[in-house]
Amino acid sequence: MSAVLQETSAGITVLTLHNPERRNAFTAGMGRALSAAYRAADEDDAVRAIVVTGTPPAFCAGADMSAAGSTFDSPQDGFTASPIDPPAFALRTPVIAAVNGHAIGIGLTIAMQADIRILADDAKYAIPQVRRGMVPDAMAHWTVPHIAGTAVAADVLLTGRTFDGPEAARMGLANRSLPADEVLPAAMEIAADIAANVSPLSAALSKQLLWNTTRRGYGPERVADLETQAHLQVMGTDDAREGGASFVERRAPRFTSRVPRDWRGLD
Repeated sequence: MSAVLQETSAGITVLTLHNPERRNAFTAGMGRALSAAYRAADEDDAVRAIVVTGTPPAFCAGADMSAAGSTFDSPQDGFTASPIDPPAFALRTPVIAAVNGHAIGIGLTIAMQADIRILADDAKYAIPQVRRGMVPDAMAHWTVPHIAGTAVAADVLLTGRTFDGPEAARMGLANRSLPADEVLPAAMEIAADIAANVSPLSAALSKQLLWNTTRRGYGPERVADLETQAHLQVMGTDDAREGGASFVERRAPRFTSRVPRDWRGLD
């Protein structure tokens, strides 16, 4: 059985971390499966948004600790602390993490790579690697301060403490915290709105610029130049005409851009 279940409908791909006997504990196979699913969805013309979630009642309980003391033995050749390749922020497609239950360690650091995060109120969240003699992973030393600031990152990464969904939202780690059974529906609502009302090419260009501004340390003048490049790619296109027409006519847009086909990216 696959460690990541995949279902696509109405422009939305749902990827479900699936290791229910161990609360979706992360394994190397799960990392490979999620990486492959990300790549496939990002290359699919029909996919306008990606939702990543977990088989209830957990999102991902962290590394599979079934080997106990030997879980973190000496690494094998080719080991990487960032096993999701590409990370969600490097995709062109918007990614929403529907964190519908406990997310510990790499379970939470994977979610931190998404564009939007919705967490469950009563679930437990932590990046506790320093309490296990290890170090936070999956680029958490970049994603957490980027999203929530250095003070929050120090609090969360250096203590490894546990917190709930409302505190995560207050700290800025989550966009929203909801009852667990409302997390996936809320994420699907956001994804459906993107699929129905957002130009795929516009979203891809905006997402690339949003994340690359931090990844590459762009200043405002460089951002202005890249925004101009992005405008020049979309101005005069069918989507630009349709966006204006649908707004004036007060109807849903019918965008026809397809990112794998039309993508040029930004310099």
